[in-house]
Formats: sequence, C-alpha cells, structure tokens
Amino acid sequence: MYVIGTAGHVDHGKSSLIEALTGIHPDRLKEEKLREMTIDLGFAWLELPGGIEVGIVDVPGHRDFIENMLAGVGGIDAVLFVIAADEGVMPQTREHLLILDILQVKRGVIALSKVDLINDEEWLALVENDIHQAMENTCLASAPLVRVSARTGEGLEELKQTLSRCLQETPPKVDLGRPRLPIDRVFSLTGFGTVVTGTLLDGTLKVGSEIEVLPGGLRGRIRGLQTHKRKEETAKPGRRTAVNISGINADQIQRGDVISLPGLYAATQRVDATLKVAGGVSSSVIHNMEVKFFHGTCEVHGRLRLLGSDELKSGEEGWVQIELRQPVVVVKGDRYILRRPSPPETLGGGTILEAHSPRRYRRFAADVLERMKSLSAGDPAQIMLHTIQSARFITEKEAQQNSRLDPLLAQDTLNHLLETNQVVILGEEKNRSESVKWLTTRSIYESERERIVNIVKEFHQQQPLRLGLPREALKNRAGLTAKIFQFLYEALLEEKYLLEENLIVRLPQHTIRYSPQQEKLVNQLMDQFLSSPYTPPAVRECVERVGGDLFQSLLESGRLIQVSDDVVFHTEAYQNMLAAVKTMIQERGSMTVAEFRDHFSTTRKYALAFLEHLDQRRITVREGDARKLLRTE
Repeated sequence: MYVIGTAGHVDHGKSSLIEALTGIHPDRLKEEKLREMTIDLGFAWLELPGGIEVGIVDVPGHRDFIENMLAGVGGIDAVLFVIAADEGVMPQTREHLLILDILQVKRGVIALSKVDLINDEEWLALVENDIHQAMENTCLASAPLVRVSARTGEGLEELKQTLSRCLQETPPKVDLGRPRLPIDRVFSLTGFGTVVTGTLLDGTLKVGSEIEVLPGGLRGRIRGLQTHKRKEETAKPGRRTAVNISGINADQIQRGDVISLPGLYAATQRVDATLKVAGGVSSSVIHNMEVKFFHGTCEVHGRLRLLGSDELKSGEEGWVQIELRQPVVVVKGDRYILRRPSPPETLGGGTILEAHSPRRYRRFAADVLERMKSLSAGDPAQIMLHTIQSARFITEKEAQQNSRLDPLLAQDTLNHLLETNQVVILGEEKNRSESVKWLTTRSIYESERERIVNIVKEFHQQQPLRLGLPREALKNRAGLTAKIFQFLYEALLEEKYLLEENLIVRLPQHTIRYSPQQEKLVNQLMDQFLSSPYTPPAVRECVERVGGDLFQSLLESGRLIQVSDDVVFHTEAYQNMLAAVKTMIQERGSMTVAEFRDHFSTTRKYALAFLEHLDQRRITVREGDARKLLRTE
C-alpha cells in the first residue's frame, strides 16, 4: 500500500482528476465546494493495476493555502503533479515543485490535465516543452508525462498504468518498530468519539494498544483502526490510517500532533540541520531571522541560527540550528521546509541531523562545524557513533533503532565500532528474558572516568585527613543515574582507577599524612586506648582531643572502630572482644550483658554498646536477656 500526493497550481484540476480516478471527490469542506477550490487537505483512495492499493492526499494549489499543502506532502511515496494544458507552468507549479525537491520526493507522474480544452497540437507540444524545462535539475526531471481529461476520461487508464509502474519501483516503508503518525485531520464521530488520520511511519499500530499524543503527552487507547474505510486490527507503515482513540477528546488534539506508543519519542525545541536555500528567493537567509518551520503535518515559528556563516544566498547550502517556539516531534534524517512569515515565501529546507540538539552552539567553533560535517556525510559509522554520542548512554537495541540504519547494516556497523574501541560496553543489565547491553563512546567513557576520578581527587585535596569519601556521596556528586553510575564505578574499580574499603572510595595512591603536631596528638590518643582497651575514651572526648577531621581519619583508616554514637574501640581490642564473644557463646550457648561486662572488666555502657553493635551486624541475636550466635555466622 502506498500514498500519493497531488501538487500543482490552483484550478488546474487536481480534485476533479482525483474524482475521475477514484469516484471520490476529495473536497470535504462546504467552502471548498462553494468556491470550487481546495482549501484544506482532501483524501481519496483507489486500486491501481496489479492490485496496488493507493491512498491519495489532495493538496490546495492556491498560494494563500500553500502552508496547508505542506501538511499533506510529508510521508508520500510519489506525487501526481497536475499541470493544466490551457495555462501550463504557473507560479504555484514552481513553488510546489520547489517544495517537492526540498522534501526529496523523487518519484512521480506529471498529468497534463484539461487536454480536452486544447485542439492545437503545437500548443500542447509547447506546454510539454515548458514543463520539461521546469522539471530540469529537480527530483522530477525524469518523471513521465501523461495527457488526461477528467471530463472526457481521456488518458485515465494510461495514467493508472503509469502510476502503477512508478509505485512498483518504490520500496515499501520500513518497519523500525517505532510507529509515529503525524496527524493531518482530527474530528469526532457520534458513537465512536475521537478520530485522527495521517500517514503511518516507522512501525505498526494495533487495536487495544496504549498510545501517546505528542508533544502534549496525553495517553489514550486505540479503539479501532481503518485504512480506506476498511477495518484493520493492525495498521502498517506507509498507509493512510484512521485511528479511533478512547480516553482523549478531539479538542485536545490538533493537526501537527504525533501519535506513537508511550515513551518512544520525545518532543524537542532545538534541532540541527542542513539547509539549502531555494533558488530565486527574494533576499538572503540571514542569521537569527524569524522563520516558519514545517515538518510532517506540523507548523511552528522559530528562529534560525546559521553555523559557520552570517548569511546564505540563493542556492547556497549550510548548517543551521533552529530554535522553535513550540515543541515538535522530529527524527534524524527527516526532511523539513522553512518559509518566511512575512511576506510569505518558501526559503528552502533540508535534513534533520540532530533531533535533540544538546545546547546552543558557538556558531563558528571548529568542533561544531566538524561535527556538522560528519553528520552530513552520512557515513554509517559516523551516524551510529553520533547516535550513541547524542544519547551518551544507550542500549544496544536503542542505538540500532535510533540510527535509522538498515538493521543488518546497523549491527555490522556497531560491531565494527566495538572492535575498533570507538564504542564500549558499559555493562549488562540482566532481565528475566534477555540481557541488555548498555553502550557509550570511548570518548564519553574516558571523559566520565576522568570526571569521577577528579571528584575523588578534589575530595582528597579538600579533606587530606580523610581516607576517602563514601560511595553514596560519590554517586550523588557524579550526577548520573544509579544504573549508569554503577556500571562506571565497577569499571573504575576493575581498572584500578579507584579503590573501595568499607564503602569508602579513594585513589590508589592516596594515603593520610599527618603533620608532626597531628602525629603527636594521634599517638597520645592511641596510648590511652591501649592503656584501657575495654573502657576507652568516649567519641566526644576523642573529638575534643584531636579534632573531628583527625578522629574521622582514624575511623576510616581502620585504627578505631565506632560501635555507637558515643562508644569507640581500638581495632585490636574490638577484634579481641569479637573473638571472645564467639568462643564464649559456642562454649556456653549464650552470653548476657553482665557476663560480657565481667569478662572484660568494663562497664554496662561499653558492654551493651558492643553487643547491640554485633546484633546490628547480625553476628548475634538477642533472646531475652542473652545473646546467641546466628546460624549463618
């Protein structure tokens, strides 16, 4: 199934020709019928020779409705370009041709309409010659031309055959598993509710599936699907599709919105792109000018930032960053159109290089221009590398999908980047059904590694008496998701960039060095701990004698072990007590606080603090007034 769009000057007979081909008059508005002129998009369908099903989008030809025309030509497979024999090439003929050229609609058929009005063969030959000249150096330069008359039926069968041959050469739309339907029409039907229509791209939609309407983020569910008034359980990419939605009112949706499955796409307000200025524009395109941005079925105002230049003249190409006033849904590789708001004029268009531009660039920065050059080149490795780089951290499956490369080419390209160490596997997330690999580029990995190491290094510089900082504090300072931090952290430990001891993280080369005065204070305190190992100084007293930082360093270095808010022991005494408790309980079956106190000639305060500490460590468990060893210990 394919989609054809019409194009051509006002009153050249597009709608009449569609009615003659299909039996359906595409004009659906009362005003259109009264004025005998298409104002908004019209729709029809037919079956061509060879059983090819075709949806037709009829677009307005009048210059006042050129922007409605733009909403209809996105996503079409081919164009039926209609030119009247009595008038030939006219202004909107050229503007429609320009738009098709910008959008790279490379397949089409030219219908020379209203031939029944002309009896002069020389005139028809002259018109055809003008048409061929107008088509030179455009995407339709080799398009076949068929003489037709909607009134008499002349040439209609030949036109159908020619359209069929054209579409047989057109590859079907690819199913990338990421459906999106740019909405070109929304209405409500009694008994059904909200209905939207559009041309489905990049994936399938199924009845019963939850959907998301972007950019607003509204959630609903597919109640029904139709293609050419035929009910479907599944809508496939490349088809004109009507979607009956439950849970969302028609007045909450507008043309330009996009239907997709939840979480697949995110709206953006800044894009990077190529821009080719149309030939014959009235004035140059300049930096920071106001523009209208057309993509799919949406139309938004924005501001144009030229990269590497201050202006682009007629016919020139360059790179741009477009900042949009409202969010839109675009995908890398999509085509777009720019128009001047006033006086209205088509300025040009190009290809989206980056749908979510990370920042406002310095316009003449060498790295920015080099990046644009790589993206424009279209090398599969560069495309995949940029896809991963833009996301920073991405699953293997998402990288292949987002690159929009052919699946086999995407896998081969990714394998090459992994083999050449340009991309690294951060880690694997094991789910019940599959193992998900997370990727990043080598440059991002090395940058994040250096950044995390520097966080620890700065902590050492600021807190020289501390062994290191807690792992949780490092995670918070790193500002990464828990999953990505864990992947990076494990890699840094494995590669010996960091060491962890008792949840304290430090650099391998870091050691605590005391000044002579600090060393003296520490020795005096240690002597007191050794002289009364089971009735040592309280935490408060230790801090008063050596200071908080120095005391903390003794804890982190393992020379002291704190068991409660106010009780701390020398490590040697702590180990002696632990071994004795285990032995006594194994011999006696249990131990009370009083027995511990008497055995170590200490006080109840110290005995209770130590035994409760062992309970917390799940070495012992309290039963009544006594402690027993846990079986797992």
